Amino acid sequence: MKYIKIPFLLVWRLWFYLLLFTTIIIMSPLLFIFTIKEAHYHLLWKLARTLSKVLVYGMGFGLKTQLDQEIEPNKSYMFCPNHTSLIDPFVLAILSKNPIVFVGKKELARIPIFGFFYKRIVIMVDRSDPESRKEVFEMAKKRLQNGVSMAIFPEGLVPKEDVVLAPFKKGAFSLAIEFEIPIVPQVYYDCKRLFSWDFLKGGLGSFRVHQHKFIPTKGMAIDQMERLKDTTFDIIYTDLVNDKKYMKDTNRKK
Repeated sequence: MKYIKIPFLLVWRLWFYLLLFTTIIIMSPLLFIFTIKEAHYHLLWKLARTLSKVLVYGMGFGLKTQLDQEIEPNKSYMFCPNHTSLIDPFVLAILSKNPIVFVGKKELARIPIFGFFYKRIVIMVDRSDPESRKEVFEMAKKRLQNGVSMAIFPEGLVPKEDVVLAPFKKGAFSLAIEFEIPIVPQVYYDCKRLFSWDFLKGGLGSFRVHQHKFIPTKGMAIDQMERLKDTTFDIIYTDLVNDKKYMKDTNRKK
């Protein structure tokens, strides 16, 4: 069985990148046009959602969502999911019709073809450079003033498999308070198990996503940021440790 599974997983992973690059090449004329002006971002977001659906469903995955509160059209939010896999941003893109700007790793801009459009869509950050983090904050403020939402994986990295949830960074919460936009805690249970960074792990299945009730920030002062961060962390952490499948599949401990 092992000798059948390993070749399947390798071919399946190759299929992901084939889907990604083929779809981007087909979309590239529109992607290029829509990245010229920021006013076209809502059209660019529609293409991003189409690409995400091609990747998620084309890889044989499904989505099972529990929405304690639903997103309203034309409103800005700060999406804060736990970070588990390369597939996470694509799952989030499918879930939100509202345009979202992601804060992402600078290293991904080096990927051929994909990187060309990535650096025009995503606010890139070099986490080892304090100046880069300041630039991210200024660019994020500009985007939020244009009425879009933001997505920041507050862990800032994909933690090791035995880590339930890595400590949160402050960026998402300071921006949410400054612009008085609600935090949207999202829990991804299965992305790491089904689409791990390890090419020899994973398989077909459905991604379960729990979108919790939003945490309002209207009227909050910046000195309440730590409490907001801790509240968001506790919501996501409690949900994860109470999910037996999540804890069992990766041998995590509370």
